[in-house]
Parts: sequence; structure tokens; C-alpha cells
Amino acid sequence: MSRLHLALFKLDTQIPLGHPLCGGWIAPAAAVTEPLYAQGVVLLGEEAPIVLCAVDWCGINNDASRVWREKLAQAAHTTPERVAVHCVHQHNAPFADLGAEERIAKQHGLSSSLDVRWFEQVVQRTADAVRESLGKTERVTHIGCGQAKVEKVASNRRVIGSDGKIRWWRASACRDAEARTQPEGLIDPFLKTVVFWQNDRQLAVLHYYACHPMSYYGDGLVTSDFVGLAREARAKETETLHLYFSGCAGNIAAGKYNDGDRPNRFLLARRIYEAMLLAEQKAERVAAGQVGWKTHPIRFPLLMQPDNEDLEKTLADAKAARAVRARAAMELAFRARHDRPIELSCLRLGDGIRIVHLPAEPFVEFQIHAQKCSPQRFVAVAGYGDGGPWYIPTAAAYAEGGYEPGASFVSPESEKLLSDAIGKLLSD
Repeated sequence: MSRLHLALFKLDTQIPLGHPLCGGWIAPAAAVTEPLYAQGVVLLGEEAPIVLCAVDWCGINNDASRVWREKLAQAAHTTPERVAVHCVHQHNAPFADLGAEERIAKQHGLSSSLDVRWFEQVVQRTADAVRESLGKTERVTHIGCGQAKVEKVASNRRVIGSDGKIRWWRASACRDAEARTQPEGLIDPFLKTVVFWQNDRQLAVLHYYACHPMSYYGDGLVTSDFVGLAREARAKETETLHLYFSGCAGNIAAGKYNDGDRPNRFLLARRIYEAMLLAEQKAERVAAGQVGWKTHPIRFPLLMQPDNEDLEKTLADAKAARAVRARAAMELAFRARHDRPIELSCLRLGDGIRIVHLPAEPFVEFQIHAQKCSPQRFVAVAGYGDGGPWYIPTAAAYAEGGYEPGASFVSPESEKLLSDAIGKLLSD
């Protein structure tokens, strides 16, 4: 008989109207279209509990990530190393970076990126939900995994020209017809799903897919966007908890298949929903095996251009754009925490399933690398953990140019460091 038990938690983070969205880069919250949830599972077995949490926010960086993990660990009677908190990464949603907000608050005339008191309340409410869930655990008898190809959603944002440089860049929405005619490029086309059962009853379903989860944004309408619509539709139909984790989507978005027209949100949601349904149907039940957890700390080499002095000048420059100043605050916050490593982790479910948890916005190449490291197993990857580094591109991307390497806080040497760490997590 399996000794594995599962506890479930879910709550609306209740973003207040007027709160900054995407760290203040875009219009603030004017109305709530769909709730933004913090939800997850607690796995209780022979070892200390494991917490997996997905949050419908844009980013949770540095000390904000640390606070989330520490609070949830306390509530679950475990250690922060056994807690994985990941953003889904919708943009009409909050962006939490406590170190950056502390710096922003000291600047005259620079608008806030985060209501810190509200942030603390949300984290505490989530911890309370975790603690309460422990009184309603369910025994897990079986675990299954399945995958399904997602049709016409993901495409590579970076289309390289004959000169080896970026020729077209396709964001979440792309109105350049010529750019949309270009090939999909390198993607992982499969949505991967893990299901926990008690006999023939679903307890929880976890979905993983690599694509920026936005159809359009910047209008002040708070939304979980197309992935949230698909997820909640399945949750309503099955009357159980469905979690969605964005994979390594740093260079992946829906731009080839989305020109930004409003109806496309529902079209993309339908395509994700269909893949979720098919992946669930393919997930055959096998007896729940041993559960394990492995971590690997990593200190990414910094990209020290510009240097700290120049970043401080940018932050203090009242004539600079708000987004430029806030980004400087976030880069300074990441550099300030650099001595505290970022922890990668891997969940082992029996012999055949591995779930890798990565920070920030990694390129899809890292997800494909993880699958190659353990080809005989079902490997799912969650990105968007601690968002401190911002983007984690491949080394080649820095020479190719474009947005992502220009927005990264880490150096090209990070590719080998992260690839090696993934290999170690999947070495057993």
C-alpha cells in the first residue's frame, strides 16, 4: 500500500484595483477579468513534505521568492529547499521583487512596482491555506503521466537571418505578417501532464507546457489569459485541482499564430484545453512508487554591463523612462543577493517520472536538454521559479542579439552551468 498522501490548496490572490501590473511597465489593474490563483499540492510520504505551488503572477524574484518558500515551508512542516514556487508568468498580473521595490521607494517621483503589505498578506494567506490543507489529506494509490501535441500555439520568438543575427522577433502577439509566415522554429510541441489518483478518482492534475502565456496585455484587465482559461475549464469539469506550470519559454511565444486580435485568446485556450484533455486521457494509472526530491544550488555568473555605479545613476535619473529605472532597480536587487544561490530541484515519482524546477525565463533549449538527459523517463520542466536572473539564454543568443540576451542579468557562461546542473539533477 502506498504511503504517499496529497494535500491541495487554492486561493484567489485578490489583486487590488490600481495595483501595478508587470512591475509597473504597463497599465495598472483597472478590473479583474479572471481571478489570479495561488494553488498547489503538498506531497507527504516517508520523507519531509514537498510543496509545489503555481502562482498566476508575472514574476517572483529574489527575496520575494525566498519569503514565499520560507512561509510555505513553515506551514507544511518542511524546509524551504523542499518548496517550489513558480509563476505562470501572465503579464496583466503582479510582479514581486522586494529588493527592487525597496530601491524604487527611495526615489522621488518613481511609482511603485509592488504593494509590499498586500504581498505579505497574500503570502500569509497562502501559508494558512497550506496549513489548513494538511487536515484534509488524501491517500495516493496511483500516478500517471501523458503528453499531447499542442497545435498552433507555440513558436520561437527569435527568427535568425542569414547573417546569424535576429531577423524577425515574434512576441506574444505579432502583427508583422511576414514574421508570422516564418517557420515555428525550435519549440517543444508537447504539453506534459502528471495525474495523482486515489484508485479511479483524480486527486490533482499537473500540466507543463513551454510558451509565454499571453494573448494580449497592457489594457489593465487582470487575467489568467488563455492558459488559465484552459486550466480552469478542466478544473470545473473534473471537480479537482488542475495546476499549470509554464516550461522553458524564454524564447517561446504564440506570435506566429496570434496577431493580437481579442478572439484569439479563446482560440488559444481551446487548443491548450484540447491538449490537456488528450494528455489526461493518455495518462495510464500505475501504482504509486517512492517519492524523492533532489536539489542543486547554482550561482549564475553576472553580466556586469552596465556596472553598479551606472545602474544607480539610471535608477536616480528622473528624466529616464520609468521602465528603464525600474529595470535598473531589479538588476541591482539581483546582484545584491548573488551570494545566496538559487536552488534548482527535481521531483522523482517512482522510476519513470521526473519533474525539474528551474528559475527565471530559460530558453526552450534547456527543457529539451533535460529530456535528453533522461530519455528513458517522462521528464516535465517548470520554469519561472526565482525570477532574479530575468532571462537565461543560450550562449549563442548573445551574439545573435535581440531582446532576451539584452534583458538578461547573467552572462553567456550560464548556459553550461545550468545545463550541467540539470544533468546532475537527472543523473539517478
